Amino acid sequence: MLVVTTMTDTKEKILKSALKLFSQKGYLGTTTKEIAKEAQVAEVTLFRYFTSKENLFIDVLKSQSFLPTLKDLIPKLKKKDYKDSLKTIAKYYFDLLKKKRDLICIMHTEIFQYPAEIRAIHSKMIHEVYLVFASYLEELKKDGVLKKDLDSNYASLAYFGMLFNLFIKKELLRRKIDFKKALQTYIEIFYEGTRRIE
Repeated sequence: MLVVTTMTDTKEKILKSALKLFSQKGYLGTTTKEIAKEAQVAEVTLFRYFTSKENLFIDVLKSQSFLPTLKDLIPKLKKKDYKDSLKTIAKYYFDLLKKKRDLICIMHTEIFQYPAEIRAIHSKMIHEVYLVFASYLEELKKDGVLKKDLDSNYASLAYFGMLFNLFIKKELLRRKIDFKKALQTYIEIFYEGTRRIE
């Protein structure tokens, strides 16, 4: 049976192979030759889709971003209870972090050795997540759910900072913590610190 491979299929194969190898060996330790071999394509084919290893890595990072999930979630959360919404966002965020655990681990050790463009794009992607959540908090302020004087940008930074810190402790540092209890406590602190009290 003849299998027809489309351009999209080939690109996805390369991205999937790149993610696997970058997660195992890091950006610095992975070559485009190895990625092409893993994807079962010629190296010249890889460069037709991605002009450099740097650009390929940037596309891998973009494919792993929490931003599309968060943008999809927020309209669905508008009718939900505020605390339940915080729990839902945390659940989806942790699900994604667990899936890309190995990549995050390697990036933590290599990040300061990356080209400036990669560091800038990575930082921008994280900042965009904060901005989307901050906009959601602003809407809740207008609806009278949150404190009027709450700084939504700092609150967003604090929320994801707490969650990421918990992930680092549990998944990367392998600390013995009661994850469920810690998460409940973090959400309770954020909830009580941001909600408007009549």
